[in-house]
Amino acid sequence: MDISALFDFNLVAIHGGFGKASRASGRSKATLARHVSDLEASLELRLIERGSHHLRLTEEGRHLHERTVGLLGEIAEIGESLQFGLTEPRGQLVVSAPLLFSHAFLGQLAADFAATFPNVSLTVLTDDRLIDLVQEGVDVAIRVNPSDDEELIGRCFAHDDMVIVAHPRIAASLGNQNGEVRSIPVISMPNRLVRSPWSLTIGGQTDLWQPDVRLQLSSLLMIRDAVRAGAGAAALPRSVIRTEVEQGSLVVLGDVTDSAVDYWILHQSRRLVSTKVTAFTEFIIQSFPDRRL
Repeated sequence: MDISALFDFNLVAIHGGFGKASRASGRSKATLARHVSDLEASLELRLIERGSHHLRLTEEGRHLHERTVGLLGEIAEIGESLQFGLTEPRGQLVVSAPLLFSHAFLGQLAADFAATFPNVSLTVLTDDRLIDLVQEGVDVAIRVNPSDDEELIGRCFAHDDMVIVAHPRIAASLGNQNGEVRSIPVISMPNRLVRSPWSLTIGGQTDLWQPDVRLQLSSLLMIRDAVRAGAGAAALPRSVIRTEVEQGSLVVLGDVTDSAVDYWILHQSRRLVSTKVTAFTEFIIQSFPDRRL
């Protein structure tokens, strides 16, 4: 397989067309088209369906792109390192992370990483979607409680847990149940199942309460602010409400059972892992020495 033709095929696949790939790379459309045709001929497969206004990858083309785009990037990086005689991390590094973790921690962490590794150009994308690292050009993903994925490997670097909190006024208004299961106003995320009943400790008395969802907000930070305003109780990560609890603006009423929150840093499960990915992975792990957020 011709590496140059494979490189040009991936260039076209990444940019979604010969014209865009030509403008991005400075290579002529004719050269790109010829190399892609040569690659198709050598494989005896059609890799790209060409239309009058757009093109799309065939199933075989998509599979080839997913399996080779990362490897070609590594080859280019290795060549650059050999050329400059460098082993230190360098180049573009794209990281995807959940919105909440990014807002709470990644600003400072990104600044510290950039100061420690000045030859790495770091881009952080905040997104709660479960993205495909290859398709979206991402090197490293930080995920919460990730499912098993044979294409990714990584390490758990921090833990958090969920607690039920409310404004002190709400907690004081609940009072004693006298043996009854009463309802408690609750704020939750849309389409999120609220486990019931809740076991809450109020005034030293532990009882079961039935959550009554009154308000749905799509951000945990919005939920925290609404709870602080007295709109109801909510289950939130301890790291999100730690300051409010210490200041007395929120009260912890109970723990959410079976709610461990594990943060993992993941990358492609290939034998060749670039120095920049290794450096960022170790940097994040060392930033949480007690493994707690």
